[in-house]
Amino acid sequence: MLNTKGRGNLGLFAVRTLIMIFHIFLVMLVFGVGNSSVSNFSSLEEQLFQYIEEHENEFVQTLGEWVAVQSDSIQPHLRPEITRMITKAAEKLKAIGAKVKLANTTIQQVPDDDQNIKLPSIILAKLGEDPLKPTVCFYGHVDVMPAKKKDGWKTDPYTLTDIGGNLYGRGATDNKGPVLAWIHAVNTFKEVKIDLPVNIKFLIEGMEEAGSIGLEEVIKKEKEQFFSDVDYIVISDNTWLTTKKPALTYGTRGNACFSVEVQGGEKDLHSGSVGGIVQEPMSDLIALLDSLVDSSGHILIPGIYDDVANLTEQEKKLYEPIEFNLEEYKVNIGINKFLYDTKEEILLHLWRFPSLSIHGIEGAFHESGIKTVIPSRVIGKISIRQVPHMNLSTVERQVKQHLKDVFSKRNSPNKLTVSMQIGILPWITDFNDPQFKAAEKAIQRVFKKNPDMIRDGSTIPTAQIFQNITKKSVMMFPIGAADDGEHSQKEKISRNNYINGTKVFASFLLEIAKLHKELHEASS
Repeated sequence: MLNTKGRGNLGLFAVRTLIMIFHIFLVMLVFGVGNSSVSNFSSLEEQLFQYIEEHENEFVQTLGEWVAVQSDSIQPHLRPEITRMITKAAEKLKAIGAKVKLANTTIQQVPDDDQNIKLPSIILAKLGEDPLKPTVCFYGHVDVMPAKKKDGWKTDPYTLTDIGGNLYGRGATDNKGPVLAWIHAVNTFKEVKIDLPVNIKFLIEGMEEAGSIGLEEVIKKEKEQFFSDVDYIVISDNTWLTTKKPALTYGTRGNACFSVEVQGGEKDLHSGSVGGIVQEPMSDLIALLDSLVDSSGHILIPGIYDDVANLTEQEKKLYEPIEFNLEEYKVNIGINKFLYDTKEEILLHLWRFPSLSIHGIEGAFHESGIKTVIPSRVIGKISIRQVPHMNLSTVERQVKQHLKDVFSKRNSPNKLTVSMQIGILPWITDFNDPQFKAAEKAIQRVFKKNPDMIRDGSTIPTAQIFQNITKKSVMMFPIGAADDGEHSQKEKISRNNYINGTKVFASFLLEIAKLHKELHEASS
């Protein structure tokens, strides 16, 4: 007699097993998460990484050639060097197969000079036009801040010098090293004969250190053309929070710079002849500057904190896992004590809250020795690093009103003039965007660490400009360490970060292509 009950159970089990296997097969097919897919992915990375390692010396040599170009955008007489650097970068992009267009910009008005000079062209390059692939646009700049050996450099700032694995030279980390790392990463796919998984675009300029003059105009003009098919914009123009742990940046503070001018008589006066019988402009200015911020760093301008978003408990928790060594940071910046005692307080006041800084006084005697003169006109220079939700025009009004009120109480016969010289908006984005997830995976693969999600206390206007005009996802993806000393007499990038940075960019292109495809297919 047959056991039909057992056979029925066996048949049902077989059907369920087939259904389960078929389901797994579908998941593997659609999302590419099967063993062979992971294996193939790892194999591709290994080929890319091996090529990058084998060509390390070549990559360093190319960085040395770029650092040697004195592409200082601050000093107008060095403008031909920027043009030479732009040409050099364009040729490098053409060599890897990119189509390069040079976008012309406007004329620069040079202070204290009757002649205006032409701005360098901006590079717009693209490689690949596959509609099935995501398009990643990288932004970088190839100009640098001024540098002279006599300023305190131990080496020639325009000769890349390897000291203990660190590559010293002006522009090494800001921003020639990261720009080259991106170009090398893209070219590595071509050299190892792996299909580039994305369409890649480059926007490279030569006036960033001088305020990116002409950049916004080009971005607006190219919004419906060059940027029309761009999915992700990546900027690699900042550094990690520490020297060893990678980071991804999702926000920066803005910057409102003010000129506070006090005008007295028509000419400078002798303190022996008139001291004690006139209201001195310098005394007025010192009183005005002293009214702006207290000894704990709190801004004293009424209403300045009104638009700053309230800090939530959920947001506070974001700061807990961030790796930040207070003592190490003190050494890096050369100070003995912070205004705050905990990591969370320091990071909040560096990134999340506005700050006010007093930068200098124009018209005051500043050389060695004593000069008993009463200057007739002095100008204070201040800036406020504002944060998201602070309205720039409101900040301007609050600053002017506060200084006017303080000045009026002094009953001074002198004249006060306050003007906002620079107004740059802050930037913030959602670090849950796909490209942050792809970058996080790439960092885990290359650096074997989870990156910190950070904000930056400084101002990087390009991020806000790109996001505001193009409406695309923007991410800041640094490879420089906290001690790279951009703008300083010790600017460098470590060989390790330069080469691993090239690897992580290559890995990111694989990851963003994979994730973009998964998201597209899942939504379909």
